[in-house]
Amino acid sequence: MRPLLLALALMPLVSAHAHDEHQHGSLGKHEHGVAQLNAALDGNTLELELESPAMNLVGFEHAASSAADKARVVQVQAQLGKPLELIALPAAAGCGVSEVELHSPLFGDAPDADEHDEHEHEHSDIHAHYRLTCSNPGAVTQVDLAPLFKSFPGMHKIQSQVIGPQGQKGGDLSAASSILEF
Repeated sequence: MRPLLLALALMPLVSAHAHDEHQHGSLGKHEHGVAQLNAALDGNTLELELESPAMNLVGFEHAASSAADKARVVQVQAQLGKPLELIALPAAAGCGVSEVELHSPLFGDAPDADEHDEHEHEHSDIHAHYRLTCSNPGAVTQVDLAPLFKSFPGMHKIQSQVIGPQGQKGGDLSAASSILEF
């Protein structure tokens, strides 16, 4: 993970998942319909990292060659660039976007080294990292991902890991159960 905060805070969960993955096979790092979300609230900073197969967001994973595919990639990149339209936060928290980073081979980025696996060479992932600054972080008790599910109906499940004032937890979210509790 890029941000130091998430790398340090989520290390125990990542290690546990790696252990489970080793014992029970793949946890579906690249499973269509499934995305991963890491969230950390530290002081007045809320960081969110979303990793999803491109299929969930744009509807395909190959390099965009047709005009329609290229237009869809541009549309999704623009949507992902506006996190406050995809993630509903309590208004009382007063959160604003301070940083957005989007990465994907579909956006012209080179694939990550770990995406060169012989079984995954035809897959593309999209990574979104958001850093929000909240004037009243105590009001961030939950985040509603319903707008994200509505915008991207190909995303059926989000596996979440959260670090907040109440500690660390994880769980699965869906369109029917889209509230991420801190």
